[in-house]
Amino acid sequence: MDAERFNAYRIMWVIVLYDLPTETKANMKDANRFRKSLIDDGFTLFQFSMYVRHCPSRENAEVHIKRVKCMLPKAGKVAIMCITDKQFGDIEIFFARNKEEPPPTFQQLELF
Repeated sequence: MDAERFNAYRIMWVIVLYDLPTETKANMKDANRFRKSLIDDGFTLFQFSMYVRHCPSRENAEVHIKRVKCMLPKAGKVAIMCITDKQFGDIEIFFARNKEEPPPTFQQLELF
């Protein structure tokens, strides 16, 4: 396997942040549908209203970004970011003043 092919600058993380209204039953239904759609597409809860997904390439990240755009609810604010694995690995996470390690990354396998 070519080490250059799967390095920390090619592997991407898609981050979805959202703030959706939940005043009415219809709003709550839309917000829950959006959240469940993110989970069904392989996103993981990072913190409240913030989901992340590991992608092996920029092209794969674009596919998931398009999927998120297709599932956008009628109301509310949604932001989508894409960062490299290297940038994601540099995130410092604290919980009650104690430093935590970022979530584990996935091992990339190549099938031939």
